[in-house]
Amino acid sequence: MRALWMALVAPVMLSSAADARALSADDHASLARFEQALAAQPSATKVLQQWCAERGFANPARITAQRLTGADAPPPPGLHAALDLADGEAPGYRHVRLTCGPAHMSEAHNWYVRSRLTPQMNAMLDGTDTPFGTVAADLHFTRAPLGSHHGAGPGCPAGTVLTHRALLRLPDGRPLAMLVECYLDDILRPLAKPAAPR
Repeated sequence: MRALWMALVAPVMLSSAADARALSADDHASLARFEQALAAQPSATKVLQQWCAERGFANPARITAQRLTGADAPPPPGLHAALDLADGEAPGYRHVRLTCGPAHMSEAHNWYVRSRLTPQMNAMLDGTDTPFGTVAADLHFTRAPLGSHHGAGPGCPAGTVLTHRALLRLPDGRPLAMLVECYLDDILRPLAKPAAPR
């Protein structure tokens, strides 16, 4: 089990720190607060929505998942075992850009177990722009971090300031999804100024 864990974490840790853009002291402080929020919440979608509202990127703060094609990431090492897939069972896969108003907040690669979602959830993932965390919220999953890295990890685009890997688990312990999350520098946009009174 330890060997599998190290195989899952290693690709993030081996990414070059040179991928990270130069951050100001304020950026570092904001990024530290954002990471604390991620650590305290199983759904990254909820964290992004709260962050969007707090920073004033959009009102109302609504996270939209734009499906991306043509830039699929290869499955992480040990994915089949980590998700406890049955023999011959293929994981679902989603590559999305999560936005809130004008802010491109993250890109995410998500390998998930379709048989552990309801048919309605699978239909929403296949046919709508609803983020995974929103679709699967009723399953009350928990989030287990696998590793993090400042800068762009494998599969992340330019402008990534933070890469996270995580495993989502159902309340009975079964794995639901493995995520590679690439948080973009738009999350560090300055706080929006309130509109001047008329």
